[in-house]
Amino acid sequence: MEKETYRVLAINPGSTSTKIALFENKNCKTERVIRHKAGELEKYSAVSEQKDFRMTYIENFFTEEQIDPSELDAVVGRGGLLRPIESGTYLINEKMLKDLAGKTANRHASALGGIIAAEIGKKYKIPAYTVDPVVVDEMETITKLSGIPGIERRSAFHALNAKAVARNCAGSLGMKYEDGRFIVAHMGGGISVGAHRYGRVIDVNDALYGEGPFSPERSGGVPLCQLVEMCYSGHYTKDEMLALIMKQGGMLAYLGTNDLKEVEEMIRNGDEFAALVMDTMAYQVSKEIGAMTAVLEGRVDAIILTGGLAYSTRFTGAIKQRVDQIAPVITWPGEDEMLALAEGVLRVLRGIEKAAEY
Repeated sequence: MEKETYRVLAINPGSTSTKIALFENKNCKTERVIRHKAGELEKYSAVSEQKDFRMTYIENFFTEEQIDPSELDAVVGRGGLLRPIESGTYLINEKMLKDLAGKTANRHASALGGIIAAEIGKKYKIPAYTVDPVVVDEMETITKLSGIPGIERRSAFHALNAKAVARNCAGSLGMKYEDGRFIVAHMGGGISVGAHRYGRVIDVNDALYGEGPFSPERSGGVPLCQLVEMCYSGHYTKDEMLALIMKQGGMLAYLGTNDLKEVEEMIRNGDEFAALVMDTMAYQVSKEIGAMTAVLEGRVDAIILTGGLAYSTRFTGAIKQRVDQIAPVITWPGEDEMLALAEGVLRVLRGIEKAAEY
């Protein structure tokens, strides 16, 4: 007999924060966002070394909220840069933990989500999961060739939020996600625009390593010969070039801030270049939506704008002006990755889906 109420702990480590939430079914009973000062994390040479530091905050959360972890039905952590996998809810196993502690996974704090969830699961004898990590790869073969043998296009995008928002939007339209054709633009520190066809993301720009629109922190696609010239100019190290592409490019490089609210204030104060940068970013998102329209053969049920930048009516308005003749545009600001993590686990606990194996 199915339980009426499932209690799930969700953990989402970020580069400067640790988010923790306790869910009873889809209801968040209590949550906490711990902001970490730069100096606290800089002393760790690798992301995986931060585990014990962050675990202390989670154990304090249990104590202060009077939570007995052994009474939880499951724990779920945000997934890191694993090997490409299908979308789904994965029971964390030793093979996944080995990859989460590897060099590639150590590039982003999300790897700690699975590592910490597994430790809590082992300690309190409850199952530990991860849901739709950024490496979800459902791209079709035709999308993979890049034009240079040895370089293959990869799927690296905001899978967790993009799929959760698409499911919710499909429901609001009276249809199932698996029956629809959607374009989802997740717009945050990085921007990914994906073509969702019948429950699978068949094409999406690599939002981490330099494809698609530039974003508040990332370069997006740039003229390659000029990039090669910069690499060999002697003015930049390899790490500096990678940082320019992944963390210090885009709006930050042009305007010195990755905060869209600050840029909007600059525009209100008459800064014409700030207006140009914002409008160009919106223009490039629109172009990527147009490209995904071609991927979906021009048949699109809805275009969904989500992520933190979707709170800006100026920014979303500039996109809608260019794409609203393609399909209805739905604005779904922010992200609810904690709920998306919990929902993925609930689908497994209720027998709606079977846990996938890494």
